[in-house]
Amino acid sequence: MSEEVGVSKAVQVRGLRKRFGTVEALRGLDIDIEPGAFYALLGPNGSGKSTTISILSGVYEADDGQVRLLGRDPAVEPLALKARIGVVPEELMLFERLTGRQYLVFCGRMYGLAGGEAAARAQELLRLIDLESAASEMIVGYSKGMRRRLAIAAALVHAPRLVFLDEPFEGIDVIAAGVIRDLLAELARRGVSILLTTHVLEIADRLATHAGIINEGRMLDVGSLKELFSRHEAGCLGEVFEKLVGVPASRRAKLSFFSGEPQAYPAEK
Repeated sequence: MSEEVGVSKAVQVRGLRKRFGTVEALRGLDIDIEPGAFYALLGPNGSGKSTTISILSGVYEADDGQVRLLGRDPAVEPLALKARIGVVPEELMLFERLTGRQYLVFCGRMYGLAGGEAAARAQELLRLIDLESAASEMIVGYSKGMRRRLAIAAALVHAPRLVFLDEPFEGIDVIAAGVIRDLLAELARRGVSILLTTHVLEIADRLATHAGIINEGRMLDVGSLKELFSRHEAGCLGEVFEKLVGVPASRRAKLSFFSGEPQAYPAEK
């Protein structure tokens, strides 16, 4: 039986604040994620998404606020929590002179798995992320999509109950995105709590059960997808996002050097 049974929240954040010099990245952010929920944290560039994940995963220390993960205080029980959490940052740092299989086994051993168990889990994950054929190749030769899939597998090798993914679909091809999407859907079916940031709103529409939209370090709205669609009379997260965040006039599509009415091409003779 999971030790997280009975935990009221997978993630509970209250009044989270973070400043970098004169920039206030987070301004009193609140987040609640139920156990087993797939939560998409959405916002424009610079809204505070990556900063939030960096604080929750222990990379940054918050200036103010309270964080509880799986019912535990990360400041009090950091090692116990790291054994139950998987993290995939936006900027990947992999050991390029290892093969894909060696890297997954190494990560499993670092999490305390016995050699045989680490190898077995590595093999299963390589199959799930469609990297079996490249398992004996060094990571230095992997494409961006292959690296992203391998990083996600490494974050799952110890069977975490909570997973943070920062832009896992950034800059990868359709095939890699499909493999990642299927793997995340399987995690959700198994009751793993997931916090995802992404600019691909169609992916969030398909996978997420809940979403929070932030801008300039503040939460604009949050709820289940059904609740958000109802409140904003929207049919998808893209519509909710546009109504809450809007599109600045400076970013609206326009070309100053085009003017006048469209010109018709002369008929061919």
